[in-house]
Order: sequence, then structure tokens, then C-alpha cells
Amino acid sequence: MKKIKILNPDNNKTYNFNIIKGSCGPDVVDLTSFYEKTGMFVYDPGFTSTASCSSEITYIDGEKGILLHRGYEIEELAENSDYPEVCYLLLNGDLPNKNEKDKFIQTLTNHTMLHEQILRFYSGFRRDSHPMAVVVGIVGALSSFYPEKIYDFSSNEGKWVAVTRLLAKLPTMAAMAYKYSLGQPFIYPKNELSYSENFLHMLFSTPCGDYSPSKAKIDALDKLLILHADHEQNASTSTVKIAGSSGANPFACVAAGVASLWGPAHGGANESVIQMLRLIGNENNINKYIKKAKDKKDSFRLMGFGHRVYKNYDPRANVLRKYCHRLLNEIDNNNIPLLKLANKLEEIALSDDYFIKKKLYPNVDFYSGIILKALGLPESMFTVIFAVARTVGWISQWKEMIGMEKSKISRPRQLYTGKAKRDFIDINDRK
Repeated sequence: MKKIKILNPDNNKTYNFNIIKGSCGPDVVDLTSFYEKTGMFVYDPGFTSTASCSSEITYIDGEKGILLHRGYEIEELAENSDYPEVCYLLLNGDLPNKNEKDKFIQTLTNHTMLHEQILRFYSGFRRDSHPMAVVVGIVGALSSFYPEKIYDFSSNEGKWVAVTRLLAKLPTMAAMAYKYSLGQPFIYPKNELSYSENFLHMLFSTPCGDYSPSKAKIDALDKLLILHADHEQNASTSTVKIAGSSGANPFACVAAGVASLWGPAHGGANESVIQMLRLIGNENNINKYIKKAKDKKDSFRLMGFGHRVYKNYDPRANVLRKYCHRLLNEIDNNNIPLLKLANKLEEIALSDDYFIKKKLYPNVDFYSGIILKALGLPESMFTVIFAVARTVGWISQWKEMIGMEKSKISRPRQLYTGKAKRDFIDINDRK
């Protein structure tokens, strides 16, 4: 095993640390004994250079634009699988055979309904509550229906209770949050429908008339769910795992993940795309705003272009682009001017030398924002759909973590910059 030497200039001592090689990606310096050996901490705000765990689930190479789930390229999965099959892969490590997939889908189908008492919780929220606030509360409330005193979530049986209930019920809870915001009756799931078609049914059907989504709409949503299923150790996934490391109820852990995803710097990027398009207004203003985006002194930024992780291109965007355009070619509604504007902006940006040189290509948020708008959803629901998709990533990473023999409670350390020890002064003597 390779080692790295670190010199402490204060005492001129050299310390050896092992270098661990993964199956893909950069090598990792094992600093688990760093404090014990050196008496120092490692300072890494935002954990940008820190591997917080080992995992077999997802691999990202941002420089080359690669995203693998259990070794499979995301493009291949999105083109050949559906969302439940990708869920099975993330959870189990391998793609299912036909019997395994049928059994898995049947299990999810059997648990799409919510306990009737949960439906009463919705009325406790203000009618104008953000749907994410509702989903955070309802997901967290599931922990009272699946308590630790009944379910041993460290056992295989308990883990699968958490996994299947969350995957089955999140679309139902999300759709009901949307219906509640509209003042419409809740729509119960139809178990003869596919996962994505059933989700659309619960979102858009009414008691007065059935909703029959087109294949383009079902496919667009299904691919969107696949492409958002997992993305390694991001903020919301890390939140779920930190909560889970304490042994917290898995439903509470996922509620914490939903709350983290709600942040505009994480799950709100696709919503920002639509807000940007509204700001641009019409096609005649595109060149003006592209010029502003190129100006470093201007605060305007083109949302949905480039990515913090992917320095080349977002591999998910190329797949979603095709389904986005299929959907746009099909629809004709009041949002069409906004969607035409998005098409024109994409066309200009992809041919502009500045964006090509900087590799500022449209990312998955650009296309997912347009798809969700084309489906007829308001921006307030965009992050909710993201949460439904990402639930399998959260629960897969949670399941993997609690199954590890040496799993520890997360406890980051800090660089303290406050006051040193001071003497207490009686209140009557303080100036």
C-alpha cells in the first residue's frame, strides 16, 4: 500500500498515512488517524477535497462528464430502463431479471396508498404553504406510522420496509401537496398504471374527468426521474446520511434530505431557469442578456448552463434534451412563448464561441425546468418532483451506510476562531 508523508514544521516530525485506491477516480489519503498522530485537524470548508465515506453506488468524473450507477453509464440506463428498474439497481447493486423486477414493482404498487389519518395532516398547513414545506412535514410524519419500537431498521426486513414505503408513497404525498395548494380533491393512485404514469395521474386528474397523459409526457417524466435518482455525496444525500448515522428513523432522515434539497443552491436550479426566461421576456432580448452574462462585472448569470461538478458537459443533459424536445413538439398551450424562448436561447448559446470555449453547455436543470413547465406544473412544484426522484438515492445511500460494520456517527470538527478563555465578571462590575 502506498503512503504519503506529512511534515509538521512546528516539531519537525514526519507522519505516514496510507493512500487508498478506489475502483475509479482519485486516490484517497486515509486521515482517520490524523488527529491521533498529529494533534491537528484537517481544514476543508464545504468538504470539497474530503471523501466522507466509501460507497459502491454512484461514481462521477466531472472532468470527463461521466456518471455511473453501479458501473452503468447514466445515458445507457436512461435510454434502456425505466425508473423502478434504476431504483432496483441502486438499491441492490445489479439490474433485476424479469421476475425480480415484476416482484419489486408489485411491492411498490401495494404500498402507494397513504394511511387515511395522514390525509388529515394536510389540512393543518396554510393553503398557500410551499409544497416543499408540506412534503417535509408529511414525510417526517411517516416516522410516527413506522416507529422504531415496531420496526428494527437495522435488520434487512426493517430496511426494506423503509425503502419500499418511501419509494411507493413519495409520489402520492407529492401529488397531494400539489392538489392541496390548488384546493382540489386528492386523487388516489391507480395501481394498474406505471410508476410515472400513476404520478402524472395523481397530479393532474380530477374527479370530474380522467387524465390520460401522452407517451411523450410519461417518457419525459420517467427519464427526468432516472436522471435525478442519485448524484453521489451531494448536500441532501450527506444530510440524510449524517442524520442516519445517529440511528434516527429513516423517514425522519429523508425528511431532513427534503429540507436540504429545498435550498436554492441545491434543488432550486431548475426553478431559476424559468425565472430567468421570464426576466429575458422575449427572443429580441436574448442577445442583450447573453452580453450581460459575458460581462464579469454584471451580476446576471444564465441559469441552467454549466455545472459545478461537470467541467466538460452534464451527461444527463444530452439524454433529457431529446425527451424535452419531443415533449415541446407535442404541446400547444399558453406557456408556448416561454418554451419557444427557451428553445431559441439554447440554440444561440450552443453556437456561441464564448459558451463553447467556456464549456457552458445546457445542464440537466435547464431541460428539467422546461419539461416540468411544459407538463403544466408551477415552479413551486419543481423541487418536489426532484425530491421524489432523489428519494431512491437517499435511501440507497442510507441503506448502504447502516449496513457497514464500522459505521460511525458523523462528527465534523472545526477551526475555532472565537475568544480564548476569559474570566467571569460579576454583573455589577461589568462596564
